[in-house]
Amino acid sequence: MKFGKSICILNVGGTKYAFPRDVIKDFPLRRVSRLHNCASEKEVLEVCDDYDRERNEFFFDRHSEAFGFIMLYVKYGKLRFVPQMCELSFYNEMIYWGLESSHLEFCCQRRLDDRMSDTYTYFSEEDTKAEEELRGEDVLGNPAGGGRGSAKWLERMRRTFEEPTSSIAAQILASVSVIFVIVSMVILCASTLPDWKTAENNSVEEHRYTESLEHPSGIIEAVCIGWFTAECIVRFIVSKDKCEFVRRPLNIIDLLAITPYYVSVLMTVLTGENSQLQRAGVTLRVLRMMRIFWVIKLARHFLGLQTLGLTLKRCYREMVMLLVFICVAMAIFGALAQLLEHGLDLEMGNEDYASIPAACWWVIISMTTVGYGDMYPITMPGRVLGGLCVVSGIVLLALPITFIYHSFVQCYQELKFRSARCTRSLSAEFLN
Repeated sequence: MKFGKSICILNVGGTKYAFPRDVIKDFPLRRVSRLHNCASEKEVLEVCDDYDRERNEFFFDRHSEAFGFIMLYVKYGKLRFVPQMCELSFYNEMIYWGLESSHLEFCCQRRLDDRMSDTYTYFSEEDTKAEEELRGEDVLGNPAGGGRGSAKWLERMRRTFEEPTSSIAAQILASVSVIFVIVSMVILCASTLPDWKTAENNSVEEHRYTESLEHPSGIIEAVCIGWFTAECIVRFIVSKDKCEFVRRPLNIIDLLAITPYYVSVLMTVLTGENSQLQRAGVTLRVLRMMRIFWVIKLARHFLGLQTLGLTLKRCYREMVMLLVFICVAMAIFGALAQLLEHGLDLEMGNEDYASIPAACWWVIISMTTVGYGDMYPITMPGRVLGGLCVVSGIVLLALPITFIYHSFVQCYQELKFRSARCTRSLSAEFLN
């Protein structure tokens, strides 16, 4: 620096620090060290916010307490977060002064990584969707205003059907959908009772579907199917990307829940009283049980089920790792159990362990500490092996479950955060 006094004063948020010019040259903070190479006041103002030439004072409109902790890092070589200050705000101060996350202590690095991961999860997807929606409205809209109004109407309809907390109408629609799901599940479960009135003859129960429509339960079931069908069709019509709509898991489940009804009616009409009746009856019973997928429709309206689905989606690696652990343990303990209980003494051996697959069943119920009691070792080596199997099962299952648990908590906080934002928007809409 070729101007000013030999003493440089840094004024950061009202707190002043005085340094000799030689110290500024080799200062650990890049922004401060850049002052030494400034040849004019214009270059100085590119580094700081203001400059007093008479007092050789450089003004920085930054967080003074955060800079105080950064100065402690300059003095002692350890950088930690400011108490009661957002990690991201402190990280922004670090970047401004020329520091990286690697300069933080390890514990603070983990806090920063977790916070950045949460923030990316909370905002990045929503901001991306918002930008896409705005671009979609710009493309669909036109200067005349007709296309833009149509696009806004479709967007409102889409949010009403896809986001239960987006408006009061969406909440009412979601409540009605939940009622239909519960009613359809009650009808499905009750239809399996022995004394259910519609089960007049078990041999022809399924193929008399057209007759059962005259019964109140058949009418209720038809109304529920009609509601689900209409809901699915409307959601498909108002969706922006039809291909993306078809690929979504929940929409596939909706299709699997609705299709069996129409297939069963069609097969009943086609088979009639011919020789294919028994085979068709089995098929219809399978299709009828597929309607249990209606329960998964509740995931659209309940935070807990959404959290479970999101956790499974993000933790597929941990789930695969858990499955690999179980398979390896089953192979090892299953082979050893078959050898100790049956292989060493073919005449007096335990017949429950006659094969490795049979022993693997014992391994899985032992590792998960279920213990049905249908098979158990009777020899001393087999019992010792059983103890080892139980202990190793607890350890092997606990290791990946820890990661799954933390992911579940993170997903729950994320979805709760989104739900809170939608609730605040809904409250504003209601007040307006």
